[in-house]
Amino acid sequence: MSRDGLRIGIVGAGEVTRKRHIPGFRAIPGVELVGVCNSRRESTVRVAREFEIPRTYGNWEELVYDPEIDAVVIGAWPFLHCPVTLAALGAGKHVLTQARMAMNAREAQRMLDRAREAPDLVSMVVPSPYGLIGETFMRSLIDDGFVGPLRELHVDSLNGDLADPETPMSWRQKTKYSGFNMLTVGIVYEAVLRWVAPASRVLAYAAKMVETRFDPESGKIGRVGTPDSVQVLTTQHDGSQGVYRFSGVLSHGRSMSIAMYGADGTLIYDLLRDEIKGAKRGAALRRIPIPEETQRGWNVEADFVAAVRGERPVTHTDFTTGVRYMQFTEAVARSSRHQTPVSLPLQEFSNPSL
Repeated sequence: MSRDGLRIGIVGAGEVTRKRHIPGFRAIPGVELVGVCNSRRESTVRVAREFEIPRTYGNWEELVYDPEIDAVVIGAWPFLHCPVTLAALGAGKHVLTQARMAMNAREAQRMLDRAREAPDLVSMVVPSPYGLIGETFMRSLIDDGFVGPLRELHVDSLNGDLADPETPMSWRQKTKYSGFNMLTVGIVYEAVLRWVAPASRVLAYAAKMVETRFDPESGKIGRVGTPDSVQVLTTQHDGSQGVYRFSGVLSHGRSMSIAMYGADGTLIYDLLRDEIKGAKRGAALRRIPIPEETQRGWNVEADFVAAVRGERPVTHTDFTTGVRYMQFTEAVARSSRHQTPVSLPLQEFSNPSL
């Protein structure tokens, strides 16, 4: 690899990879997309032709160990994130992996441990897109004391994407592909971590309102693997209390927001509209415009390349942050399964089949 040149291979060119990553990388001078491998040969060839990617591979191992590739972008489902990451780092490749980071906390920790063994290689997770536009401004409001000591955190991520029982089962609802990941638990908690202290205790309840769906993979009706309704109570490390509501079965309840209620004021971030409302204690809530000069947005591909070139470190999202949200996700799964509180960080890793 030259100082500015970067040759990228793609394992799993799904929708996000095709719509965001490939155009993003192609816009950066010196970056070449040189290889691709999808789960099926015909899909691999189709993507290669569409985006003029010169090399195709019969399996991901061939791509990872190709000496002509400098970095691996993992757009596959979570069940492949850990094995491909470990192999790529072991082969001396930089890694950008799609969210969610892994199937479970054990896998995420293995990925972080391997990344620490290769400090000269960049290891990055595609960040949660929610709240990026207003992240810097929200941080400045909090740092300036707008909220004061946090008392309560209220987080909603509600929609009706799974409300219709006739909606076919997706890979996200299969534990063999998604692991402990459920709904938007990890991706929203990652956004919360940008402004709020990590959770130290979790008490959760999860349910499957629609227990069976048509499975296109088998062509039959099958049991759904992951919950479609999740409620979580948390205690943060700063002593504040949190309430999370996640659902995919609310036909008329679409919302996604993070609300911080402090001793001195309130801030509410609408993650779907990128709008902030706030008020000091005793005043009425009002919209607080996000200054244009502070707005960030999607810079994933440019951030990854800049980190590889040594221009700036990874900030959105490093493997340490990925481990933190994977531990939270697993804590939610454990607590809901056993109906008991779970402390964070986890002191041991459970059997992935829990």
